[in-house]
Amino acid sequence: MHASGETMVRGSKEPPTEGGGASAETCVAAYDWEALAASLDAHGCAVLEGLLGAEECAAIAALYDEPDHFRSHVVMARHGFGRGEYRYFDYPLPGLIGGLRTALYPRLAVVANDWNARMNVAERYPDRHAEFLERCHAAGQGRPTPLLLRYREGDFNCLHQDLYGDLAFPIQVAILLSEPGRDFTGGEFVLTEQRPRMQSRAEVVPLRQGDAVAFAVHNRPVQGTKANYRVNLRHGVSRIRSGHRHTVGIIFHDAR
Repeated sequence: MHASGETMVRGSKEPPTEGGGASAETCVAAYDWEALAASLDAHGCAVLEGLLGAEECAAIAALYDEPDHFRSHVVMARHGFGRGEYRYFDYPLPGLIGGLRTALYPRLAVVANDWNARMNVAERYPDRHAEFLERCHAAGQGRPTPLLLRYREGDFNCLHQDLYGDLAFPIQVAILLSEPGRDFTGGEFVLTEQRPRMQSRAEVVPLRQGDAVAFAVHNRPVQGTKANYRVNLRHGVSRIRSGHRHTVGIIFHDAR
């Protein structure tokens, strides 16, 4: 039972394998993207059930202890970000991560372009992720942003926005690699939405191992009685009460 109200959409294909590429494209294409776009419009988030299988989740989580895959390591408490830690992947990305990033982007770009039009934002996103990355690199944003996060008991992630420069793609994806109730308790994914002249709204998104949530990075439009208005979103993770939790984040813009 999913009390938060976001649409849960399952693909009909097998999860992508470590090779990424065509397998990731096949898996991503199997989802009902019209329903996912409607959920993003209505709630600021949408869940892709079973994007990865248990073996894929375990393989990605195991990369955390192989530092050659990463460009940097962040301990959250040192920066006031919360408690826990994460590592940013370096280029070239692991095949599965790179394949999903490439395959997810064009579907989300359709939503992103619609949002910008409704918010009177001039930026439009190209159909291919490689073209968008070229824009990022030309603007001095050349460092990869996909990341792998690890939380232990007592850890949490403060509400934040993943903005790394002037260019920011307005939707990102997080994939839960651990199984709630077995590997950890607590650790819910949380979104907050700040609405003009109203109190903020919170959204708790239930996820199982292998589920992905696509969500607004910064702003999104909401249809009012007369016109669209802009709301501001932040996301985080509630306190881990026991165990360990791994998540992979797929951010589509690169960083300065």
